[in-house]
Amino acid sequence: MAQQRLGVLPRMRYLAGRARRIDVGSVFERAREASNSHGKWMPAVLVDMLWQAGVRNVGFQDYIDFDFAILNRAERATYMTHPVSNQLSQKFDDPAYRHIFQDKIEFDRAFGEYLHREWMEVTADNAEEVAAFVRRHDTVVSKEPVGQAGTGVHRYHAADIDDWDGFHRGLRERGELLLEEVIRQHPDLAAVCPGTVNTTRVTAFFDGERTHILAMAQKFGRGAVSDQMTFGGFYTMLDERGHAVGAGYDSHGHVHERHPDSGFRIADFQLPMTDEVTAFVDRVARVVPQVQYVGWDIVVTPDGPVLVEGNWGAGVYENKPSVTGIRTGHKPRYRAAIGF
Repeated sequence: MAQQRLGVLPRMRYLAGRARRIDVGSVFERAREASNSHGKWMPAVLVDMLWQAGVRNVGFQDYIDFDFAILNRAERATYMTHPVSNQLSQKFDDPAYRHIFQDKIEFDRAFGEYLHREWMEVTADNAEEVAAFVRRHDTVVSKEPVGQAGTGVHRYHAADIDDWDGFHRGLRERGELLLEEVIRQHPDLAAVCPGTVNTTRVTAFFDGERTHILAMAQKFGRGAVSDQMTFGGFYTMLDERGHAVGAGYDSHGHVHERHPDSGFRIADFQLPMTDEVTAFVDRVARVVPQVQYVGWDIVVTPDGPVLVEGNWGAGVYENKPSVTGIRTGHKPRYRAAIGF
């Protein structure tokens, strides 16, 4: 594939935006964290972190999450980072179509064929329909149309609701305008955490003909409505066969050899139906081909994969060397598929 240079102007705009929002105290705190974790001299870590951010396109949190303090230059060069991912999103995700991924109601309309669950919009005059929907499914998930990192997601049980008009009114007032049937996950996922629907993040690039799987991460929750880190969740990277490459971890310094609640050993996890997941991602990637670079959230059910959402700002999931022992990342796969 021909090499495509990422634009200089988008990078400069990104860096300028980061510079305006920089929290100096937070940078020092991250440098101290890396220093303490890896036994490095803090001033040297701080200088290195600033150099990596300004010259090498490495976010401050990337530096911490991916243990850059213990990696050499060649190893660092194999890691995808959030600034580079942001540039890919800006270049390959057409702004005219991003709203389909930003608005969850729009997304459900566009990808309804692949949701494999009932959903409905909460409008001003459908209180009776909302009540019937919740009673029919017993437990439902509500979502604010625009949100990220699991914010705006709630779970309701029919048995807890006495005032259905008040429930409907509350949904409208809080902006929870999307209701969805709860996904029934595969027993192999439920064995790790039955109380949360555990999603598989598949980062992919559609080149107009072929869908390239760039990275796969398995997220696990802690019994809350979402498996995002804001709800106590964590993740582990998966290899091409869908097997965990090591223990789980998050961006808050927590490492989980076993799931804290079920005791399941994370390194033993095998994603069921991996081939079906890959084929499924290829199908959904063709629905809106103008948005080429997407982080797809998939759940494997007993009947096969279903779609939760697609993120046009794909984010980055990578190996953590101090946990997995793997000192290389996925950037070569991105380069080979996208050609940058």
